[in-house]
Amino acid sequence: MSEKTVLANYIVRIYRFQKNKPTNLVGVVEEVGQKGKKAFTNLNELWDILSSSKEMRNQKRGKTFHKS
Repeated sequence: MSEKTVLANYIVRIYRFQKNKPTNLVGVVEEVGQKGKKAFTNLNELWDILSSSKEMRNQKRGKTFHKS
């Protein structure tokens, strides 16, 4: 079975960051074509939002996604 690559588009708004600590970010993420926004307060939370959105899309298509 062949696997399709599906790309998602995001709007990431960063409202605040510290120049000397680039991992300290505050902002929101919107996935284009989806309702709602998700807030983040650091780089790890931003990554979790982006990777969980990919996981949710794959589950809807019957695929599983494993973080490496």
